[in-house]
Amino acid sequence: MDTAFLILADGTVFEGHSIGAKGKTIGETVFTTGMTGYLETLTDPSYYGQIVTQTFPLIGNYGVIDQDFESRKCWVKGYIVREMCDKPSNFRCGGNLDEYLKKQGIVGICGIDTRALTKKLRDAGVMNGMIVSGEEFCSDIDPETIKKIKAYKIEQAVESVQGSSVLDAQSGMADATSCERRVALFDFGAKANIQRELEKRGCKVTVVPCDTKAEKILEMQVDGVMLSNGPGDPAENTSIINEINKLCEWNKTNGGQLPIFGICLGHQMLSLARGAKTTKLKYGHRGGNHPVKDVESGRVYITSQNHGYAVETDSLPDFARQTFYNVNDGTCEGVEYKDIPAFSVQFHPEACGGPHDTNFLFDRFVKMMEKENASK
Repeated sequence: MDTAFLILADGTVFEGHSIGAKGKTIGETVFTTGMTGYLETLTDPSYYGQIVTQTFPLIGNYGVIDQDFESRKCWVKGYIVREMCDKPSNFRCGGNLDEYLKKQGIVGICGIDTRALTKKLRDAGVMNGMIVSGEEFCSDIDPETIKKIKAYKIEQAVESVQGSSVLDAQSGMADATSCERRVALFDFGAKANIQRELEKRGCKVTVVPCDTKAEKILEMQVDGVMLSNGPGDPAENTSIINEINKLCEWNKTNGGQLPIFGICLGHQMLSLARGAKTTKLKYGHRGGNHPVKDVESGRVYITSQNHGYAVETDSLPDFARQTFYNVNDGTCEGVEYKDIPAFSVQFHPEACGGPHDTNFLFDRFVKMMEKENASK
């Protein structure tokens, strides 16, 4: 295997072996603690612009399975693993992970101490990095290289992942007359499993672009609006936040006829639309074992998470109530609104692979739509 290097913005260098495509790539270096679900991680648009480190030591053991993809392509900027399995074993396997990374043009590195890397990111915080692989790219690290790494910034993230859905998006609502619940799913980088969970519950889902105007959503006469996950800094999406605010204001004026459910980035942007603030976390929450506590019942749920920003609890308006908080660091994990039928969560109730503890939130959304339908 060819030699590869991971160079962090602070000048730290890890030497390992090349996996995936040859070349060089710069991104925000993060880590995820999931023991499974690497295919979902690689195809999750929320990882746009990031070099992802898998803390679990062996990755690729069940190969590549197209049916498990969350979108049409791989979105990570680079990939880091301790050991790559080159002989996967699974009856659904359609190829090995190294081949998939090559086809997708993803530069990666294996054979480094991912435990040491993760400890550094936890102590210092998320930092930019560069993976260099292939003999022709490996040279001494000069100040200009470090300058380039430090200068990297994830920009226009939501716009960059548009149209990534692995599922067929409905083009209109004309054939939805026999369906009890019609949902507009805002695509900010939507994972396919959000659509799957809604469809399991009999919903007719129309995926709409991130720049869809509030007026268009209202013209569609849907029964509910789903705000999806997605990448990047939520506060940068000012025009989207403005349209979400219009939907909320319409709700207030019209007796709360349009239930809204937000997940991850959707949760953050709904909070911003309602007057709250968001902040960047030191190293984020990524993995399938994050405990969150239900404020009302006191019950703790294990959740799947993937985010680098959080809603500031103290910034929530009087008409909002925190519903969940993170047991590890106390950050806000859920909000519901008293003046309109809207709620959101920071974690992923549609997680796959991952815990299904909070899957019931989709049922709650469906019941809200049924209630509003009955009152019309």
